Amino acid sequence: MTQDNWWLNAATAPSEQVRQQAQAHQDQLTKPQGSLGLLEQVAIELAAMQNRCKPQIHQPHMLIFAGDHGIVAQGVSAYPQSVTVAMLSNFVKGGAAVATLCRQQGIELAVINCGTAHSCEDLANIIHRPIMPGTADFSVQAAMSPAQALQALNLGKEQVERIHLSGCDFLMLGEMGIGNTSAASCLSALLLKRDVDTLTGPGTGLEGSALAHKKAILNTCVQRAQPLTRTPLQALEQVGGLEIAAISGAYIRASQLGIPCLVDGFITTAAALLAVQLNPSVRPWLLFAHHSAEYGHGILLAALKAQPLLNLAMRLGEGSGAAVAFATVQQALAIHNNMATFAEAAVEGKAS
Repeated sequence: MTQDNWWLNAATAPSEQVRQQAQAHQDQLTKPQGSLGLLEQVAIELAAMQNRCKPQIHQPHMLIFAGDHGIVAQGVSAYPQSVTVAMLSNFVKGGAAVATLCRQQGIELAVINCGTAHSCEDLANIIHRPIMPGTADFSVQAAMSPAQALQALNLGKEQVERIHLSGCDFLMLGEMGIGNTSAASCLSALLLKRDVDTLTGPGTGLEGSALAHKKAILNTCVQRAQPLTRTPLQALEQVGGLEIAAISGAYIRASQLGIPCLVDGFITTAAALLAVQLNPSVRPWLLFAHHSAEYGHGILLAALKAQPLLNLAMRLGEGSGAAVAFATVQQALAIHNNMATFAEAAVEGKAS
């Protein structure tokens, strides 16, 4: 296998032996077995990923990838593309939801410009790697060329390798880009071979006739792209986003490097679906933060056989759900690592 198709290289599977050891440890803690539900499971899965019975997270990172979408020319968003650049500034100034959550929890935050419609290279404290000034309008043509799609995948790989060198041991990914729910809906429809209406929601808050218009446009987009789509990469080229591609590349490379990933909401789950279809060995390295209120997220979670930790009716995106759920992951590890066993507490265990 060559460097040119690095995304096909298989990730090493998490340790089954350590998973069983972590399960045995959980079964000895002073509680009825299974009584802490997903808190037990997330600790066990992290133990298997880290290849140690008592896992720890020392350097969590949040990468936010941003890119614009030409499909907004068709009136599928309530906000103009200028908001993307304004939010990039808000992220690095610490004013966005995800920025406040990261700051509170000691999560290292980085923002990557994949390609905004409005130039923003003058913004400081942002990693500028623009591939194109937003994707093309995929209602009339492919969102990006094959070369641009691979460049975006490689951008995600590059950023994960950068933070891996600095010691990152837990990764969360966020996104920003006006129109990206449209891209995620169309991409997911092609990947799952589903009616795009079942995956289309309000995004930035569309209602009534505006939402009906969005659904009609996205149906047209999928109908245009279907005859041209035979592979997951072609689906990405036809209707994807630069930030979605970069996030997919990041999931794949993180898995190959043995870094656990906590998946956020609808957009990042669509990127995760793409990553898993490109490379099925990625799936065991993904944990899922929350069930988004965005219409269609449940379908993606079901397709990935995912059990999210939280359901708070969130639909903000930008990695905010993952940042909220990170606190729950830490609590799960605190219980797993520090709770007394029946023997240590001199408590009589369950009768055999």
